[in-house]
Amino acid sequence: MKWLYPLLANRSFLWLLLIVNIAGTVYGYVWYGWQLKETPAIFLIFVPDSPTASLFFVFVIMAFLLKKNVPLIEALAIVTLFKYGIWAVVMNLLVFNVQGELDWVGVMLIFSHFAMAVQALLYSPFYRFKWWHLIVTSIWTLHNDVIDYVFFMLPRYHMLNEFTPQIGYFTFWLSMLSVGIGYYLVIRPNRFKLTI
Repeated sequence: MKWLYPLLANRSFLWLLLIVNIAGTVYGYVWYGWQLKETPAIFLIFVPDSPTASLFFVFVIMAFLLKKNVPLIEALAIVTLFKYGIWAVVMNLLVFNVQGELDWVGVMLIFSHFAMAVQALLYSPFYRFKWWHLIVTSIWTLHNDVIDYVFFMLPRYHMLNEFTPQIGYFTFWLSMLSVGIGYYLVIRPNRFKLTI
């Protein structure tokens, strides 16, 4: 693993990662386009979960390229990238389980969202957020769950509608796990720490 962190901190690699994440973020907002058209304005910011998570990471990478840290955005990035990365993987596997097949978009979503979760964790030694950043992030994340499962603004997978209560329960605990990972990897005493 010692070879990995110099690569992650390499400026050329950061530029490549920035381009990939910008492209993925734009694609994500386009993917949500039809749902956003039907979404009341008050909920718009809470609907496109994954592209907003990758947008947070775009700002983190930009700060890293400037040799800076943006602690609140780093907290939002690690928690939401991991949460929505794993969520999308599980949902698409559930679609495959229900339908018996998965189209190429579903397969692409599994791999791209898994990569989202992995990059959030890999860059954790470079993050510098504190308790209050994680508390604000927890409020944002759990509030988003309320918007999704009380006001039904969650991403639309019509074939999974009958499982919405179970998905909501799973999502709440995935949020808690994601916050716990943020604490363990970044705030915990004696955690592994690197400088970008």
